[in-house]
Amino acid sequence: MTDHLRIALAQINPVVGDVSGNADKVRAARAEAAEHGADLVVFGELVLAGYPPEDLVLKPAFQDACRTATEALAKATEDGGPALLVTTPWLAEGKLYNAVLLLDQGAIQAIRFKVDLPNYSVFDEKRVFAAGPLPGPINFRDVRIGVPICEDIWSTQVVECLEETGAELLLVPNGSPFEVDKTDVRLNHVIGRVTESGLPLAYVNQVGGQDELAFEGASFVVNADRTLAVQMVSWQEAVVVTEWSRDPADGVWKCAPGTIAAAPDRSEQVYQAAMLALRDYVNKNGFPGVLIGLSGGIDSAISAAIAVDALGPERVHCVMMPSPYTSQESLDDAQGVVDALGMPYDTISIGPAMRAFDEMLAHAFTGKNADTTEENIQARSRGLTLMALSNKFGHMVLSTGNKSEMSVGYATLYGDMCGGYNVLKDIYKTTVFAISKWRNAHKPAGAFGADGVVIPWNIINKPPSAELKPDQTDQDSLPPYDELDDILHCFVEHEMRVEQVVARGHDLATVKRIWNMVDIAEYKRRQAPPGVKISMRAFGKDRRYPITNAFRRMATL
Repeated sequence: MTDHLRIALAQINPVVGDVSGNADKVRAARAEAAEHGADLVVFGELVLAGYPPEDLVLKPAFQDACRTATEALAKATEDGGPALLVTTPWLAEGKLYNAVLLLDQGAIQAIRFKVDLPNYSVFDEKRVFAAGPLPGPINFRDVRIGVPICEDIWSTQVVECLEETGAELLLVPNGSPFEVDKTDVRLNHVIGRVTESGLPLAYVNQVGGQDELAFEGASFVVNADRTLAVQMVSWQEAVVVTEWSRDPADGVWKCAPGTIAAAPDRSEQVYQAAMLALRDYVNKNGFPGVLIGLSGGIDSAISAAIAVDALGPERVHCVMMPSPYTSQESLDDAQGVVDALGMPYDTISIGPAMRAFDEMLAHAFTGKNADTTEENIQARSRGLTLMALSNKFGHMVLSTGNKSEMSVGYATLYGDMCGGYNVLKDIYKTTVFAISKWRNAHKPAGAFGADGVVIPWNIINKPPSAELKPDQTDQDSLPPYDELDDILHCFVEHEMRVEQVVARGHDLATVKRIWNMVDIAEYKRRQAPPGVKISMRAFGKDRRYPITNAFRRMATL
């Protein structure tokens, strides 16, 4: 009977659809683990397909590619090196499963299927996978190992079945997307399963960006006594070999204490998520870089800082597009951002476009006063300029609207909403200020940007303004952002009733007005570019409201 195991936790960054490339990453992680004497290497969820693959897994050719790659990896284990717990879509008896396979001694030794398929928030696994039967443990070197997959540990059923059928330890492949404060949620679920089963548990999460999702890794091990044995780093690929021994007294397996990586604070988590998601979106889709309309305001400044940190200054091109309403202060502040970050920078005035549109529309607008129409023409002139530069030079336009603006429709379709991606889409304005201050005090791990202050303090301290008319500020038409964001958080994340929001100290008329603004802006949000998910409920797959919606009745006090 084996009393000692070296188990490698492989926290890697797969690319959805790149089956051969993902298999190469598995091989590289196996080779690294072999150098440290590992017996077994465990990967995150659907590592060969990339997670989440969505409807891509329904293609028979893709299923075949995953099976072929799995069989090749199994054959590679005949060299006597570490065994693999590889995760992949797997077709069996006409049904497609989310599977984990033990590959050892040149063959597929065991297969288990995910039981609890999530179908909420961003998850839609019941659409593409069949649920597996309750599993028993896998026998590896005379050790009975339970391999519940991700959601299988968020309730009691699967782990209870594994414990009752003789599992001695749990190795859990995960594809758990980042959300602020989700680390505690994961740990609480793990502690619950460990407490109920009396079994130690290793939680292996993937790292990387996939469209609107960011995965921070942060894999960990909790022993049967509920102590944290290992905590891997966040936001970085890593392979860590853990040492496991069976206690001769009671037969309980225990992981030896290892490295405990420091947990990032809230602002660092948000910044790192945005940085990694953008880096992977740009690189995995093959863009040479990004293009940003730099206004001298905080949203474009922090977007530029995130982009430079993610990609390097040479891949971030900024354009200042002043109008007659643009202040010298904004021009100076934009130049300060450019100087601090070292990006290529151009100035293209939209004055000629404004005059051209005035002339074109003069007859049609006869007798009409200037209003938001003319303001929107400015925003759309800027959007058109950025898209022209993108088409000509290939850089993806990065839009810069934050969640507060997107919530209430304080953005212009085909104007400042132009772009291929938005790192601020799920970040409220108050958090924009917080991460801007954090970035001025910290250079994040893995960043390509400069040390020190990268966003001039004047940008952070001055009243926000779209500068679409003289002396304009955001608070001309919106409540102060502290107040607005609290109301939005109540409505968007928690679906609170009006009276509940008012009970938090907000004015009834203001709450009703914000409710209505959120409601009628759905058509804009449906046309917005993708952006990284930060919160428990981002716009998009998380929050699906009909555009055509006659429910306008407010809850009454």
